[in-house]
Amino acid sequence: MNTTTLKGNWEEQKGKLKQQFASLTDDDLLFAEGKKDEMLGRLQIKLGKSKDELHKLISEL
Repeated sequence: MNTTTLKGNWEEQKGKLKQQFASLTDDDLLFAEGKKDEMLGRLQIKLGKSKDELHKLISEL
């Protein structure tokens, strides 16, 4: 997952993730420069998915 690609349409992807996983909050999906790994870690814990599963899930949105 490329940071530029993720950042480019993150608001749209964030909305789709929140629709798919109602337990996610804006704080869980906070994407700040240099904090991608931190955000993915929060998602891994909250959703119980591996990093590869998250990459696949986000790329398929």
